Amino acid sequence: MTPAIIRRQVVLEELDVAPDGRFAIVVRRAVDRADRYVSHLWLVPLARGAGRARALTIGQVRDTRPRISPDGRRVAFRRRRRDARDAVRTLELLDIPDLAEAAGQPWTVAAPEHGVGALAWSPQSDRIAFTSQTDPPRFLIPEGPARVARSAPGADAGGGSGSGGGDRAPLGRRITRADWRSDDEGHVDRWEHLFVVAARPGARARRLTRGDWGVARPSWDPDGRSLVFAADRSATADVRPRATIWRVGASGGEPLEILVLGGPASNPAISPDGRWLAAVGVVEPDQLDDLSPGIVIAPADGSGPPIALAPTLDRPVGSWLDTDLHGWQVSSHGGPSWAGSHGLVALVSDRGRCLPWRFSVDTSTGLGTADPRPLAVADAACDHLAISADGERVVVVGTLAGRAPEVMTAERGRLRTRTGFGSAWQRRVRQPEMISVQASGSGGPLDVWIASPSGAGRSPLPTIIDIHGGPLGAWAPAPSLEVALLVSRGYRVLLPNIRGSASYGRAWIQPQLGDWGGVDADDVHAALDHAIRLGLTDPERVGVLGLSYGGFMVNWLIGTSDRFRAAVSENGVANQVSAWANSDSGPDFCRTSLLGDPLSETGMLKLWSQSPLAHVASVHTPLLILQAEADERCPKADNEQFFVALRMLGRTVEYVLYPDEYHVYQAAGRVDRRIDRMTRILDWFDQHLGN
Repeated sequence: MTPAIIRRQVVLEELDVAPDGRFAIVVRRAVDRADRYVSHLWLVPLARGAGRARALTIGQVRDTRPRISPDGRRVAFRRRRRDARDAVRTLELLDIPDLAEAAGQPWTVAAPEHGVGALAWSPQSDRIAFTSQTDPPRFLIPEGPARVARSAPGADAGGGSGSGGGDRAPLGRRITRADWRSDDEGHVDRWEHLFVVAARPGARARRLTRGDWGVARPSWDPDGRSLVFAADRSATADVRPRATIWRVGASGGEPLEILVLGGPASNPAISPDGRWLAAVGVVEPDQLDDLSPGIVIAPADGSGPPIALAPTLDRPVGSWLDTDLHGWQVSSHGGPSWAGSHGLVALVSDRGRCLPWRFSVDTSTGLGTADPRPLAVADAACDHLAISADGERVVVVGTLAGRAPEVMTAERGRLRTRTGFGSAWQRRVRQPEMISVQASGSGGPLDVWIASPSGAGRSPLPTIIDIHGGPLGAWAPAPSLEVALLVSRGYRVLLPNIRGSASYGRAWIQPQLGDWGGVDADDVHAALDHAIRLGLTDPERVGVLGLSYGGFMVNWLIGTSDRFRAAVSENGVANQVSAWANSDSGPDFCRTSLLGDPLSETGMLKLWSQSPLAHVASVHTPLLILQAEADERCPKADNEQFFVALRMLGRTVEYVLYPDEYHVYQAAGRVDRRIDRMTRILDWFDQHLGN
């Protein structure tokens, strides 16, 4: 396997299932001959003897967000043309053919100027709710005629962001709030608001919401008269975000707040009888990172307090795992979804696995009637969930063991694989051999995935420790693509779920709060010591790799230890004091993780005590720094401080900037940049570990 495998990688990344459970529609993403991402809808039969999966859409398009109508006759989806410059996402409809018929052509329902975001069908299948970025712009300074006249010679006087089109940069931005930017989007110049359009040609969309706030995750009431959604309309939303759940009439009007939690609320869903609202969040006030978000239930009319459905679960609802085989170009969808008379179904992350779980609900009281339980037991990392209207058919997209994502159904306690075209690209190359061990750490047993070359046995090999992001991420049984490539080059890779990793409960996260570089660093060393004791690692040829929080940990480890012969830090953190304000989510992130703040001397010193830059003079490990230049989560200023300091000290260091790329470009960025990145990582370790 070489980095060029990125051009052959396929990702199944979103799905929906028919109301009667007869079929699912999944998005298949690939890379075309021009190194562009394209994606199409595929129909996957689920009934016995119904035939094979087949494509519903084709062409130079990026088709995403499939939503099957409640009557099962049509699928709504977003389309972005890949052969049109500055194309926006349009809302498309396609009549779903009989399983034996050929698919027809989709038709456009809505093409708003700034594109389509989330989608949701009305219960009667006659309308579609969608979100779209709207005018007026939030911070853009308008370009009046006098200002345009003073433009530079040859400038396009009719263009510019916020002035109706073209490529010109805006005149400027007058920023009055701290939420003017977001990773993967850049400047947040417009909010997303809610619209409804009839599912017929030529219909005109009706705008339902407006204001200096945005709409997320819309969902219909069962009677089709109103919708619920998540939004943060508080005065401190930009520095202390806490989304709540709102209801608005399908014809518009002032939204009504119906659910307020101790932390952010998301993913609202109304029960089939209209009585109960389910959402994801934490009831307790002032939520910190050690409290895992769960399912909460409240009266749908907002008349009663929320109740945690499974208060002792101590596992996060949703996919919190780090394998990049999921592609990372779309958001995970993990429920909760109402399952008829069966209660609720949602994805739950538990000890490095993510599986569908069932939550029983007494619809007369809104209380749980039994402990939640997984619907399957497997070494799987599911990322998307859909269920039939009666709750009998539970369908997921996810990895199984080391295999790339496929469509699977939960049946009799196991996951049954329903497709093969998501992982076919892996079959041409040898995959890592994966085992799971428990190292003895100071905080207790420590789960470590070990990826090895096929047939390597127990011989000591040059070893790379790969540290996940977050720190609330966690490694899964399916290795990331970078792991498979390192193993193909002859390395053994250790993937430890150190303290701070989500999916292990509050007691595993709490010791790491406000102590970055403490117990978490101890666990990295414990994982390495364990591999050396097992005879799997050559202690003289050890490297370390990490992105985001993993990049922080790389920077920290090489400044506080001399065990590593080479290191690669990617989009990491070096100076927590400056990162507090430079990150798009810095102030609230530092609050919930107890890192500190620069608003007092005590808080500033706490941030500095957890900053790798404080130990930069002790760094002697050759370091390759990789940075996405448009990263708003961990901006380049941090790595530049570390790089300049190491240059001043005369250390071996390289700094590579990738223009226009965001935080997770290693999985979602431009194809040639992903290949260059991986080639540099392999060559760096080869050069300094003597492989």
